[in-house]
Amino acid sequence: MQQQQISEFLETFFTANSCDITEKQPGYMTVQLTVDMDKELMNRPFYWTYLEKTGGVPNPMQLTLITDAKRAPADLKGEIMHFGAPRLHQIFRTAKKFGGHIRLYENPPNTGSSQSLHPWLGVNVMVSYQSDKKKDHLYSIGLHLISGAIIEDFQDHLENMALTPRIPDLCFTTSPMIKVQSGLLRIQNFIQAKFEQDDHSWADDARQRWNSDMMLLSHFYEDLEEKPESYHLEKEALKELYDPHIHVSITNGGLFYLSRTALA
Repeated sequence: MQQQQISEFLETFFTANSCDITEKQPGYMTVQLTVDMDKELMNRPFYWTYLEKTGGVPNPMQLTLITDAKRAPADLKGEIMHFGAPRLHQIFRTAKKFGGHIRLYENPPNTGSSQSLHPWLGVNVMVSYQSDKKKDHLYSIGLHLISGAIIEDFQDHLENMALTPRIPDLCFTTSPMIKVQSGLLRIQNFIQAKFEQDDHSWADDARQRWNSDMMLLSHFYEDLEEKPESYHLEKEALKELYDPHIHVSITNGGLFYLSRTALA
């Protein structure tokens, strides 16, 4: 399920940033970057500086991203995407940088009359369960900024919609009743309630491993009446390693104006 979430996130990210997905198959996708995305992701400052000085024709690169190595062709050359992949975290950082500017509109079927588009706040939230081990879970939440309704797997719903960065003809937007900041707080409370219901035996297991290593450490220094600095440093290092905590961060988000029946 995590790999599917990654695939959906990547498709939404590149589409929202005007990058064409030239090929999408089970297990991988090929993306034609824009000039801006090439500058953000491909680390080619000398190329772009030279091009701007000489007035040359820009040639942004393509990326092939493997989201499921088991389903992708064995000889496919591309970058494997998983939660620990440096490229994926680079894209996360770029999404944070540009995420506040994402505003997309549904392009509903033309009925010949004007149609209202309702505001939704869509947020992808990374919840990381961390101790000496780490587990990540990506939530995709949509909040209707008029009624306050919350839906999960919001990105899945967006996949089936025709979205555009410009408001379509014969469409108008409905003013939100809930401010974005208030909406973010509601989503935060929703996510917190979700992970509070999770099984937290992982934290108890981490504390047991912590206690076990602390006993070994104490045994090693038990003959010393006054503990040296190395003991205290190792003790603090064990705390940093094992102390279980949950880190929540917004990966990206945006405003999505959707027709009334889009999520029916």
